Amino acid sequence: MANPSCRGSTEGLCPGYPGNETGGLRPGHPGNETGGLGTGHPGNETDERKPYKCDQCDYSAPQKSHLDQHLTKHTGEKPYMCGECGYRTAYKSHLSVHMRTHTGDKPYTCDQCDYAAARKSHLDRHLTKHTGDKPYMCGECGYRAAQKSTLSDHMRTHTGEKSYKCDQCDYSAARKGHLDYHLAKHTGDKPYMCGECGYRAAQKYTLSRHMRTHTGNKPYKCDQCDYSAAQKSTLDQHLANHTGEKPYMCGECGYRTARKFNLSLHMKTHTGENPYKCDQCDYSAAQKSTLDQHLAKHTGEKPYMCGECGYRTARKSGLSKHVRTHTGEKPYKCDQCDYSAAQKSTLDQHLAKHTGEKPYMCGECGYRTARKSGLSKHMRTHTGEKPYKCDQCDYSAAHKSSLVIHLAIHTGDKPYKCDQCDYSATRKFTLELHLRKHTGEKPYMCGECGYRTAQKSDLSKHMITHTGEKPFKCNQCDFSTGRKSSLDIHLTKHTGKKPFKCGQCDYSAVQKCDLVRHLRKHTGEKPYICGECGYRTAKKSTLSRHMKTHTGDKPYKCDQCDYSATRKFTLELHLRKHTGEKPYMCGECGYRTSQRSDLSKHMRTHTGEKTYNCD
Repeated sequence: MANPSCRGSTEGLCPGYPGNETGGLRPGHPGNETGGLGTGHPGNETDERKPYKCDQCDYSAPQKSHLDQHLTKHTGEKPYMCGECGYRTAYKSHLSVHMRTHTGDKPYTCDQCDYAAARKSHLDRHLTKHTGDKPYMCGECGYRAAQKSTLSDHMRTHTGEKSYKCDQCDYSAARKGHLDYHLAKHTGDKPYMCGECGYRAAQKYTLSRHMRTHTGNKPYKCDQCDYSAAQKSTLDQHLANHTGEKPYMCGECGYRTARKFNLSLHMKTHTGENPYKCDQCDYSAAQKSTLDQHLAKHTGEKPYMCGECGYRTARKSGLSKHVRTHTGEKPYKCDQCDYSAAQKSTLDQHLAKHTGEKPYMCGECGYRTARKSGLSKHMRTHTGEKPYKCDQCDYSAAHKSSLVIHLAIHTGDKPYKCDQCDYSATRKFTLELHLRKHTGEKPYMCGECGYRTAQKSDLSKHMITHTGEKPFKCNQCDFSTGRKSSLDIHLTKHTGKKPFKCGQCDYSAVQKCDLVRHLRKHTGEKPYICGECGYRTAKKSTLSRHMKTHTGDKPYKCDQCDYSATRKFTLELHLRKHTGEKPYMCGECGYRTSQRSDLSKHMRTHTGEKTYNCD
């Protein structure tokens, strides 16, 4: 056993002392991780002399003191207690280190700057900042670290190992610090309190960070510009702007990031993990900050208010963004053109136009996008998730913008007015699209055929006619389509759902636009008029077909003869003459035809129905 008289100090430890992390250790010391291990050392895997056996598991040790330390894991015994705060530990050396948090004692000093630390391991980590030495390298992605423990933590991003388990729920973590943080959720214990505002925290370092909001202290300085930060992690993120280094890589899709935290968040887009649960509804989120934002919907709390216009929001960041609408400030500058933005996320989206980078990929269908939010929205086309709920009816939506539009149905609010006609809209964006009808502006052009349109979404739909791409798949049959709206319509064939009801008859429709067209049968409204001859119709598509009678345009060509048609549907009917296809069959006599209308006529020979009466 180690000499007890040696345990009170940190340097010159006796042989065998488990806290001696420096050189000169005698063979058998458990902290000596360097070469020259002696017989009996627990890290020397070639030596089998471990006579001290645990009677509760298969652990064995070369020294009895090591076994005694191990046994405390089974017994939970923590005999050493701090008289200041009640902290308990199984090791006397840990108590000695802990006491320095009360005394402020920092015996380990850096010989290159004025840094001092309470622990030698902290000083060793600090010294690597001066030397730049990162001897530990990841074999998977080339990431390098100054500490072996940091590399071990990093490796778990590849293995997915989470060895620290919560004994009160099924939570597990890759790092003990994360587990300790989680356990505070069960106990509710927040022993650290701010003397300025009463803020309480479960961890001392969280309180330390909070105090800087009062003092304005930003001790972490960038050595390449005049930037400073209140937290080291924030400085590390900033430094990546200078180096461009992105050491954390996703093994699923190749996404890279400068921050481990961002990689952890990104991985949840593949696993679908949403560990943060709302205790008032069935909402769950991948990030705690997202859950906090959601909870404000239940409480209605909006503590942040704009002094200019009285605007209130639940988030401080939301207020900061809002204030820029008054100041016009756009602090985020593009280094490749003269574009600037009020928000960093907007600049990041813009930069993707220069790089063409689309790091976010869907594991289901291979869809790629430049924005994480774009991937999150896309994933809902596969999961069917509709997290945005209307509080006035049972409507739900996959996108927040869709819910905002829906809410206007209840309020009738259309604040955006056209200054050239009496049109009004619920959204500014919708008004801007409408204005193009007056100006004739069609800024979106197809590079294949020169087709132009006023809306970007229409161009995206048009491009599918060239590529033939059909990314939207039905999960109940083999149907696929180039448009999400077409998939939504198709899915109703499986569900039979027709939510849009006519108030004047028993008609119901899958789409609202179908109901609007149907209502014109009751009202007699025919809003679409031909400028050539005054012909009016209830449908825009009918007017488009009619206009071809004036232009003589027949864009749909048969590839087997010189036939051409004004409508694609008419061409498809014609092609059946070449193929001999007759998909419509009479169930009574087996008669087959290429056109549905012909089958309807034929059926009257069986029913005797005579629909045409002389008046």
